[in-house]
Amino acid sequence: MRSIHRAASSVLFTCLVLAGCSPTSPGSPNAGTSGSGSPSAGPSGAAGAGRPIAVGAGPQRTYTVEKQPAAGSCHYRYLKGEPLEDPACTPGAVSPAVTQANLKSTICRKGGYTSGIRPSTSVTGREKRLNAASYGFTGSMRDAEYDHLISLQLGGDPNDYRNLWVEPADPGHKKGSGVNNAKDPVETKLHTAVCKGTVTLAAAQKAIAADWTTALSRLGLG
Repeated sequence: MRSIHRAASSVLFTCLVLAGCSPTSPGSPNAGTSGSGSPSAGPSGAAGAGRPIAVGAGPQRTYTVEKQPAAGSCHYRYLKGEPLEDPACTPGAVSPAVTQANLKSTICRKGGYTSGIRPSTSVTGREKRLNAASYGFTGSMRDAEYDHLISLQLGGDPNDYRNLWVEPADPGHKKGSGVNNAKDPVETKLHTAVCKGTVTLAAAQKAIAADWTTALSRLGLG
């Protein structure tokens, strides 16, 4: 059965990238399947379409460089100048290791969780360059963040390509001064709300995957 899924994923990738078609077979990453399938620029992201968010592989002892969507196939959106991901390329993916039932021992424990599951820079550095090509990003890589759409502190998958994108700097950002964006404080406020029990883990994940700029207001957090 596993080999069938791998074969279907390979056919899907060839179809999407080379032929430009849009199948919606169960093996498609955008159909909300578990695991990390082949990159594609298919239908709108799972969360945005009201479908379950994809589940990634979760934390690994050793990470490998993930394939990224085809160069130039992803397109930034902007809301009041703030950069948003392309939901077809970056719909988000969650880690199976984090659940509502184990928050205290995972993302809500004091220290150590996110640092212990991050892929090494030798992996993410290569992925970042590939993803920059996917999005057609031509700015300074120093000013761009290779961002987890659903952050690690909200149970986002550490290295699923569906959960990572090269996030440009905010408008007005001084070039060459390093990463600085408005998404990070949103992630922290959502994390605090989840750990306090104000909102559920699933609600926070869905809100930030749909639109990080409106996630707090959607959940009545500001």
